[in-house]
Amino acid sequence: MRLNIVCIPGDGIGPEIVAEAKKILDKMALVYGHEINYKDVLMGGASIDAYGVPLTDETIAAAKAADAVLMGSIGGDTTTSHWYKLAPNLRPEAGLLGIRKALNLFANLRPAVLYKELSDACPLKKEISDAGFDMLIMRELTGGLYFGERYTTEEGGIRKAVDTLKKKKKEIRRIAIKGFDIAMKRRKKVTSVDKANVLDSSRLWRRVVDEVSADYPEVKLEHMLVDNCAMQLVKDPAQFDVILTENMFGDILSDEASMVTGSIGMLASASLNDSKFGLYEPSHGSAPDIAGKGIANPIATILSAAMMLRYSFDLDKEADAIEDAVKNVLKKGYRTVDIMTEGCRQVGCKEMGDLLADEII
Repeated sequence: MRLNIVCIPGDGIGPEIVAEAKKILDKMALVYGHEINYKDVLMGGASIDAYGVPLTDETIAAAKAADAVLMGSIGGDTTTSHWYKLAPNLRPEAGLLGIRKALNLFANLRPAVLYKELSDACPLKKEISDAGFDMLIMRELTGGLYFGERYTTEEGGIRKAVDTLKKKKKEIRRIAIKGFDIAMKRRKKVTSVDKANVLDSSRLWRRVVDEVSADYPEVKLEHMLVDNCAMQLVKDPAQFDVILTENMFGDILSDEASMVTGSIGMLASASLNDSKFGLYEPSHGSAPDIAGKGIANPIATILSAAMMLRYSFDLDKEADAIEDAVKNVLKKGYRTVDIMTEGCRQVGCKEMGDLLADEII
């Protein structure tokens, strides 16, 4: 297969970790007989320095012409970087918001996986962490309270703020379809999270999810209220496969899930539109304090590349090979500094990439 991938190295440690992800993709292509065409473009702070804006029309056009986008990290130190003396619409993160809008990326996927070898980093009880977990939270990137009408007024000397939550059936349906499609590639279970005991928008959400579920008889569907889900994530995270929810609930739950893994440097993410196209990036930030030191953890970006193979190219076997490589390297005791524990061998960014590439045979 021919894979056309736009790469956005970005800022901070971004160029280092994207380079290692490319190394892994190249080894995968060699072993499995694929051809990869990369096109590197700028976004964020790097684009500001080169062109004066965080996102150019040329970068958008290149992304639209590609099969998928692999991104490093965007942004810098908000207290010291000259980028944050600019107007908000000209700062690095504005590029990320702009490209999501331009590419119509409406669904966000954030896996939360606890590897057995890293269970000591999990803040939960040992009997819970020993069981491990592998879940994926799918949330809206558009819609909901974050995108509704909002205003603050003063009436009769009383300050009042209003946020508006509106739900359209077609918006719920498209993300529900994505959620069930993803579940078909996993353990075939969807937990739909809402607040249907209180909110009309959640009651519509639940009805539409039930309708979509009828088209996926192999997938088990359960409904769960968001407050219960927040509790279950720390009580029994192993019960979850795909958590499907709206924007604000997903924003909160995905951060909670990432923290119970104990290692954000291991967490991938993806943003999808209604085709096979997606933008794939690590969940962590640009870590400007360690940029250029060769000690960054590239695994989250490499796992994002594995997600890209699985969801944009339907290359499940190749994605499995990369994910298995990560497990094998961890089993052998190799760690970057952020996940280093006693008795393991510390390696740098490039060496970790080399070790992972050697596992793909």
